[in-house]
Amino acid sequence: MTDKPLLAVTIGDPSGIGPEVVAKALQDRSMYDIMRPVLVGTVSVVQKALDAIKSSDTVIGVASPSDAICERGTIEVISPANWEGHEFPIGKHDAGSGTASHLWVETAAKMCIAGVVDGMVTAPVNKESWHMGGSKDTGHMEVFKRLSGSSYVATMLVSGPMRCMHLSTHKSLGEAVKYVTKENIMIAVRLTQKKFIDWGFEKPRIAVAALNPHASDNGLIGSEEADEIAPAVAQAIAEGIDASGPHPADSVFNNASAGKYDVVVVMYHDQGHIPIKVYGVEESVTVNLGLPFLRTSVDHGTAFDIAGTGIASEISMIEAFKLGASLASRKGLTT
Repeated sequence: MTDKPLLAVTIGDPSGIGPEVVAKALQDRSMYDIMRPVLVGTVSVVQKALDAIKSSDTVIGVASPSDAICERGTIEVISPANWEGHEFPIGKHDAGSGTASHLWVETAAKMCIAGVVDGMVTAPVNKESWHMGGSKDTGHMEVFKRLSGSSYVATMLVSGPMRCMHLSTHKSLGEAVKYVTKENIMIAVRLTQKKFIDWGFEKPRIAVAALNPHASDNGLIGSEEADEIAPAVAQAIAEGIDASGPHPADSVFNNASAGKYDVVVVMYHDQGHIPIKVYGVEESVTVNLGLPFLRTSVDHGTAFDIAGTGIASEISMIEAFKLGASLASRKGLTT
């Protein structure tokens, strides 16, 4: 028996860099010290990725996660449906690639929901290829919400000590501003508090970012801070949460990177994505909060322009493995 978590790893869009970065990350043998990986994709695609990086690892198919031995030098792959041996084009959108990668995400999510794995780590998919393949899901989160019945799923980005929990992500800026309400902020803060405690933080320090410049300068530049954000922070404090804010966005991230806060709740997509990617874009990892299972992911796309060349960086995938293994082991939010 082992206490290392068993993680389902989706290889992403087979026309992109996903298979390559997964294969490269598993060349770091220390990954096997912290987790037991079982890939979801096809043996043939993974073999091509290994050939591209000149790895001598062996690839074999397994029927279920329980069949995986997870030893260094042998990569085990669960291959659902009839995609084994299919020739996917490299470096371009493709309906087959979209259909297959969507199936692999669904398969891994169902494994998580069934409890046969301890969590999942995802390589990048392509939304346009998913659409070409007939999927109505616009991305990973829609799949996970549909399969799990989760009503609220949020995105947190992590890069070293910098952690940004997003109040909203894929909304226009106008819609994102309307979403900044006391009720929505409290949902996000309570979820952040719960998950960080689950992950080993005794009393997480949660900074709540302002929406407007200078946190509105006492109402001179907008009213959302006084009307929505400050009342939410006060409510959180009354509930025993170590929350503070609203903090001006031009200073809170520097303080967070210095270790003053454990996480910053940001008000919209770019407010969180920009500091994370400036701080450490290659090391950044996505974590979903609000799901009944663990999911971490690389924070980059399919990069069709360099697919198949063997030059894609595996750093984000390694960090996604490390963070997934750490969270699944309840060892805290470390990378």
